[in-house]
Amino acid sequence: METRTFIAFGLLLASLCLCGVSGTTDFPKAQDVTWSSNNFKTLLTWGPEPTNYAYTVEFYAVGKDRDRNPHCIRTKNTECDLTSRLTDLKATYYADVLSEPERGVTSDLVEFPHTRSKRFCPYKDTLIGRPDFKIEVDKVRNKITLDIEDPLSAIYQDNRLLNISEIFKDDLKYKVTYRKAGSTGKKVLTTDTSRAVLDADEGESYCFSVQALIPSRSVGMQLGDMSRLQCSPRENKSIFEEYGLGVIAGAILAIMVVVIVVIALIAVCCRRRRREAASPGKDGAPLTQV
Repeated sequence: METRTFIAFGLLLASLCLCGVSGTTDFPKAQDVTWSSNNFKTLLTWGPEPTNYAYTVEFYAVGKDRDRNPHCIRTKNTECDLTSRLTDLKATYYADVLSEPERGVTSDLVEFPHTRSKRFCPYKDTLIGRPDFKIEVDKVRNKITLDIEDPLSAIYQDNRLLNISEIFKDDLKYKVTYRKAGSTGKKVLTTDTSRAVLDADEGESYCFSVQALIPSRSVGMQLGDMSRLQCSPRENKSIFEEYGLGVIAGAILAIMVVVIVVIALIAVCCRRRRREAASPGKDGAPLTQV
């Protein structure tokens, strides 16, 4: 009886040990799986950095088969570039980050731990960078023209990068915010093309900033990044704008120094003349009688 009890206890202990060993092949799940996309440059990021295991990324468009990026299979990285793999820009994608054994290591697990991303649509969710633009002033017609340069995307076609106008086509507009230089009152103009023409007051300077606008998107994703502020030149500049406050102050100081020097010289001359008039000279000495 004691022998049977001892054997049963030994088998129980062995099974517990085996369970503990098999448990060591279980890997931590990926955390904070996030899409990051700017001008269609799309990355999938997650954490933590792996120790004795690796990550594999699987992605798929809704209704399509799963796919993998060869550079993101059993990798030690926590980032995967999927820019060139998301070929249908208007499709909705999901990604799974699997925790797997390192290369060359086997495991008896049938299904590896994985974490799924949120939905992502490149056309609707990528952030649009700030555009550049040039200002042209027509003094004859009092018009100002902005020539807007469409930001480049990360999408290659025919061995060149497409700009965002070639991707969004008629869905792309530009929001122009402007004001007179020195004024706080702002106005807004929306243009369907990469050129905006505005009426201007003669001789006035105007300051502009430009954003891409995609009305078909959700409200929080319609506007791209704001461009840097640029101002048109002013034809009739004030003396302060023409020369600057420092130059004007220096000129005033120089004039004041000259005036002070002249006044000092006049005062010295007057004092000398009074002194000469008060003291008798040679011609004023009395004659001695013989």
